[in-house]
Amino acid sequence: MATRGVEGAYQGALRAFQNPMLDLLHRTYAPFVVTVLAMMFTPERSTVAVADAHAELADALDQLRAAGYGDDGDQPLPAGNARDLCRQWVQAGWLVRQVADDVEVYRLSAHGVGALEVAGRVGGARTRVSESRVRTLLEAVERLAQDADPDVMARMARLQTEIDQRRRELDRLERGGEVETVADDQLLEAAENVLHLARELPADFARVAESIKAMQRDVVADLRQDVRPTGEVLREYLERGRQIMDATPEGRAFAGALRLIGDPARIDDLWNLLRTVLRHRFTELMPEQQRRELAEIARRIEQGVKDVLVAQRQASHVITTQVRNHDPMRDRQVDELLRDVMAGFHAWVPESRRGEVVPPMRRLPVAAVGQLRQTMSDPRPLQPPTPLREWDEEEDVPAADTRAWGGPQYAELRAHLEAFAGDPAHEDGVDVAAAFTAADERIRRPVDLLGLLEIAHDVGMTDTAEVAVVEAVRPDQTRRRFAFGGVRAANPAAPARPADEKPGDDE
Repeated sequence: MATRGVEGAYQGALRAFQNPMLDLLHRTYAPFVVTVLAMMFTPERSTVAVADAHAELADALDQLRAAGYGDDGDQPLPAGNARDLCRQWVQAGWLVRQVADDVEVYRLSAHGVGALEVAGRVGGARTRVSESRVRTLLEAVERLAQDADPDVMARMARLQTEIDQRRRELDRLERGGEVETVADDQLLEAAENVLHLARELPADFARVAESIKAMQRDVVADLRQDVRPTGEVLREYLERGRQIMDATPEGRAFAGALRLIGDPARIDDLWNLLRTVLRHRFTELMPEQQRRELAEIARRIEQGVKDVLVAQRQASHVITTQVRNHDPMRDRQVDELLRDVMAGFHAWVPESRRGEVVPPMRRLPVAAVGQLRQTMSDPRPLQPPTPLREWDEEEDVPAADTRAWGGPQYAELRAHLEAFAGDPAHEDGVDVAAAFTAADERIRRPVDLLGLLEIAHDVGMTDTAEVAVVEAVRPDQTRRRFAFGGVRAANPAAPARPADEKPGDDE
């Protein structure tokens, strides 16, 4: 064994164990972390509110400690409260803290999803070398060879062979042949193979979303440090924002997969196929957890596609917003200010003592300015405004036009309503729209309609289910149409009924 080969392999293993996924599984408290994360995050619950996560984690710690775990050395539990543990898991890269719908939530990172899958496979049923797994491998190799072989004649020969096989099978069934049944053991192996393949999808989707977010951070960081012309930066970064799915290997792989699973018809077909499988009797041999996991395959695919598309839209929005608001000079000034603040902290902290009172800054410092400009570009001194003209009390002021454009004429409107209600047909109430339409043009202004509604409200009115439309006449003879909910006013000429008397009382 060559020493160089051993050293290289050992360095590769060291780099591998620096991965957050293997780091999680290598920790002392890995069983507790895996248990809590698996119970907290499910296919139906991809994100958990921060407050809920802290409460559930604290409850899990209390239950395990009450059951006696954590006392012995071989069953340790982490120290600290739930908030501190979640903060540590975020720093370790197992959880991601973000804001969704104005609420802070936790979600599993790609490393956390991968760690849960590894733990689930090791702790669950062991994968076996079965006919289904070998068939999947052979079909994948066959499809790879077909896609890589550009020979037209070979492709035609393979298609003709497949057509002949399908035709012979169809002819056999048409002659009354029976469908070959598959043993329940083989179906169970095939179902386990499907679950094994489906368990890889959540981590793949999470890696795609995180790669898009990492690219977003890189683009924004490059943009803040950019000193090129704004137009050039705008064209380049907007183009990268539009093509963000083509800029990363994970994004390109997901775009290819999206062409297969992004069609709603394919998802519907997948739902139907899964329901068909779950109706078969061999599923009774599967544990309840596996049956539930099999039924949730389509939902997990939909959720994974949704998470990636949301990350893509957010990245495009952030990059576009940053480009529009990009100001290199301001960003450099902010960076210089932050560096000055950090330098001041580095100089102050070693000389300070713990618990030392820091005097607050009561007011901001004032710049020492010697002389400010007191005049603008106009050299003339300021002049007061032109005085108002003196009012001549003997001057005649025409009041006709002023009154015509004034407020409602309540007295005339009330008199008109009482006269209109004098008709015996209006004994039970007056239609306000009809009364307004029958009024003279002097009191049919738009403002008079409001006045008439006020009077109707004072005498008592009830709403109707109809919509009334009336035509008002302004003082300049222009006409306006108004629509409002129909109302009937009580007859103002009818005697007022006592408050304690009910309709229909004869005494």
